[in-house]
Amino acid sequence: MTDKPASLWRRLWPVYIILAGLGIALSQGWHELLTLESLSANAASLDAMVRDNFLIVFVSYVAIYAAATTFMVPGSALTIGGGFLFGLALGTPATVIGATLGASILFFASKTSIGSVLRDVAGPFIEKMRAGFAENPVSYMFALRLIPLFPFAAVNIAPGLLGAKYRDYFVTTFFGIIPGTLAYTWIGAAVKGTLLEGGTPDIGSLASNFVPAFIALGVVSLLPVAYKKLFAKKVPA
Repeated sequence: MTDKPASLWRRLWPVYIILAGLGIALSQGWHELLTLESLSANAASLDAMVRDNFLIVFVSYVAIYAAATTFMVPGSALTIGGGFLFGLALGTPATVIGATLGASILFFASKTSIGSVLRDVAGPFIEKMRAGFAENPVSYMFALRLIPLFPFAAVNIAPGLLGAKYRDYFVTTFFGIIPGTLAYTWIGAAVKGTLLEGGTPDIGSLASNFVPAFIALGVVSLLPVAYKKLFAKKVPA
């Protein structure tokens, strides 16, 4: 009986790593490196860095995004940063790969002793998702990626706890996050284009570059409405 609490604390070692990673990132101010102000001040130097060290920067970005997803850090700003660094054509796959890798880590982690801890993170969302998984796991997982019904972290964790197959999880994650990733990456690419042309990051000067990005973001925001109308019974909230 006396060994049980100690055993539990030892099994929680992945949580300590996640908390340590979050603590280091916040204490060092890493979450501020990809803010609009930072990008504006370093646009030319960042562009040169990517051109001169593309492979290193690309792989580093994918690894950072995977770690951020694993540590359950919101990734919108990082996604915009990917568009700024690599443009639309390369920034989109870089983010999709990184996010899918991080989500995969959480999927497999949910199968280990940390699963009970991750269940607490997902909280009440798991029970709300259970009916959808029972009806059609693949369709439901794809819908969860398209429609922000639940927090991204919960959507990453719940499928593993509910018995989803990794192959289905991987496919629906990879392809399901593309529309949203494309929209946010486009914003980053628009910011970069304007700054490198000598503009300033305000709505007026960014308008010409931002129109396509805002249209893409608008289309993504309408996906939940369209999906619910077409497949209302498939997406219980």
